Amino acid sequence: MAISQPELHVRKNVETLYNSLRNRDNETVSKLLAIDLEWWFHGPPNCQHMMRMLTGESLDLEFQFDPRNIAVIDDRVIVEGWEGDEAYWVHVWTVNVQDGLITQFREYFNTWITVRDMRISNSLWEIKQTKPTVWQSEPQEHLKRSLPGLVLAI
Repeated sequence: MAISQPELHVRKNVETLYNSLRNRDNETVSKLLAIDLEWWFHGPPNCQHMMRMLTGESLDLEFQFDPRNIAVIDDRVIVEGWEGDEAYWVHVWTVNVQDGLITQFREYFNTWITVRDMRISNSLWEIKQTKPTVWQSEPQEHLKRSLPGLVLAI
């Protein structure tokens, strides 16, 4: 399936964010994020690495985010990565398609994620009979332990 222009735009902005963080380009990072960025975290409290980077609490790159997979679903960009057997993460970014600002950030650390499409179909009264899975965490082959799972409804 071909990716649309708006989806290319939101993906590019999130890729630019990771590159800017890696290069410590705080000016570009601040231009990509909405001032009132909504943030949500699930995982061990000491693993809020991305939020510490975004707020400037951690000036040192204590954790390297190396995206392994990137998927776009409308205005959401799902980025997944892992570091050895101990660290698995999923970031879900919501990007405003009009201005390109990132408005929402969901950080999942050591948690398997399934994204389900729960939107209403063409008719306001007719809800889709099947709620398809539109994205899932990579298979657990790279980790040698089990992790809790969550379903993210869009």
